[in-house]
Amino acid sequence: MRVLVGLSGGVDSAIAAYLLKQQGYDVTCAFMRNWDSTTNQDFLGNPTIDDDICPQEKDYNDAKAVAEALGLELLRVDFIKEYWDYVFTSFLEDYKKGRTPNPDILCNKYIKFSSFFDFAKSKGFDMVATGHYAKVDHQEDESFLLKAHDTNKDQSYFLCQISKEALRQTLFPLGEVDKPEVRRIAAELDLIIAKKKDSTGICFIGERNFREFLKNYLPAKSGNIIDVESKKVLGQHEGVLYYTIGQRKGLNIGGVGGPWFVVGKDVQRNELYVAAHEDNPWLVSDCCLVSGMNWLVNDVPQGKYACCAKFRYRQKDHPVFIEVLEDGNINCTYPQGIPAVTPGQQAVFYQGDVCLGGGVIEVIYRDGVDIATKIQETLYGE
Repeated sequence: MRVLVGLSGGVDSAIAAYLLKQQGYDVTCAFMRNWDSTTNQDFLGNPTIDDDICPQEKDYNDAKAVAEALGLELLRVDFIKEYWDYVFTSFLEDYKKGRTPNPDILCNKYIKFSSFFDFAKSKGFDMVATGHYAKVDHQEDESFLLKAHDTNKDQSYFLCQISKEALRQTLFPLGEVDKPEVRRIAAELDLIIAKKKDSTGICFIGERNFREFLKNYLPAKSGNIIDVESKKVLGQHEGVLYYTIGQRKGLNIGGVGGPWFVVGKDVQRNELYVAAHEDNPWLVSDCCLVSGMNWLVNDVPQGKYACCAKFRYRQKDHPVFIEVLEDGNINCTYPQGIPAVTPGQQAVFYQGDVCLGGGVIEVIYRDGVDIATKIQETLYGE
């Protein structure tokens, strides 16, 4: 069986390729170039980051060295335009609306398990594989996405939007392997990436300050930071688009009464709303509306269905009830209340270890009222 492995230049995808070769697959590797870090501007003429911040060519050289050490062919494929059109543009549009998107999920949906998947099929490969920490259970009529054995590294959350067709022809070799074992195998093979640090953040930002990067595309416009409870102006924000619900750091409004947390924002008024202490009711919702639901199972839950949800990566599973509405959206309720559920992020649903699918959090509610509306009514009587 011919398998095309996405080789990133990191240790995880390297060991994924090695394990598949050991298991007898006919393995070829491919390096995906998704962001043009070789020029100083993007398609719109905006300045981008320097090569030494997003060292994509260094990653390619590492991938070449790994493929050579493993005796595998390495292809190179560019998805720069696709990434710009389907990931980065969507990322910016969501931020302009005051939402907090997850570009890693978009990258998996549109690039790694769509553009890359189509490229693999066009070259006659039977399956694709990546270094994600997740499992896939291929049954006769259906394939199931499951959490990884290494729960600390489980990345099924980021895979919630891939298509069932792509999942059907995907392998995750690291599903049963934990990170220390991956490092051990890499060291045993004397691969040059054995001690390479894991990548952090978003590819096109690298180690650069996130807020500074966004300023290239979403110009800063300062405004008031308002305490929802006292209605007092506590300070000035650097640009309301740069903040997310639940955020504590970077507010620069110390003093008596904190710590302070972001509980909402209004793009039109250019105001950021905060409340004190992590147990503050203004942080807590008990229901959310989820749109763009991507089901990874054939049997879509009917009625009021009990399962668990993650509302952001590395968050614990929360018990919830979901109900599919007539328009296909999901009404997700959690009477116990959960803090910092954030519009624009993904709600990913699980039944045990099986990932049912996920969608975008559109609106958060408490006691049947949209919290954004509740904030406006409290402050302005609207």
